[in-house]
Amino acid sequence: MALADLSRRLDDVRARIRNAGRDPDAVSVVAVTKGFGVDVAAAAVAAGLVDVGENYAQELLAKAAAVAGARWHFVGSVQRNKVKALAPVVHLWHGIDRPPIADAIVRHAPGAAVLVQVNVSGEPAKAGCEWADVEDLVAHAAGLGLDVRGLMAVGPTGPPEAARTGFRRLRATADRLGLRECSMGMSADLEVAVEEGATIVRVGTALFGPRPARREMRR
Repeated sequence: MALADLSRRLDDVRARIRNAGRDPDAVSVVAVTKGFGVDVAAAAVAAGLVDVGENYAQELLAKAAAVAGARWHFVGSVQRNKVKALAPVVHLWHGIDRPPIADAIVRHAPGAAVLVQVNVSGEPAKAGCEWADVEDLVAHAAGLGLDVRGLMAVGPTGPPEAARTGFRRLRATADRLGLRECSMGMSADLEVAVEEGATIVRVGTALFGPRPARREMRR
């Protein structure tokens, strides 16, 4: 991807944040390079997108070995058998959705920065803990000594406006628990998330275009 094209798209994302009523400097953009090659991750860092997100352990580890200057965010569902390999390179874990995941992370990365993922839509296919379990999971992770910075959610399937109720509740829950960060909103529902108080947005297609099939990922 040409650096000029990526810089223009990043400017567009920041303009969307501004048009949603927030200072772009107050909302961190995590560039999700899932499915793209190392060259795209390197271009993101060159464009100033130092926060880079990956859903799959193998992709994150390959890119982390090849791309300097990135802060790696693991934004997918965490598998306990992958934690040991990921622990040295992950800056922020976005997908803590049950106590055994927190237990696995603290064994290999004591004091790691984490977000608790909440299933805000109730869709069975979506990861995340239930609303009723949020406070206990936050307390469990914090009790282990993890740095629980906030909450994370994926919006429901459907139009962007369908995400508003869940995002608003996520922000209110984070505030009630004294947590600053809310990682919510992606390319399609970014404005709704920003309006409802997101401090982190996870953006892929708005920066890099349509994602290639995994088997076609360029090395």
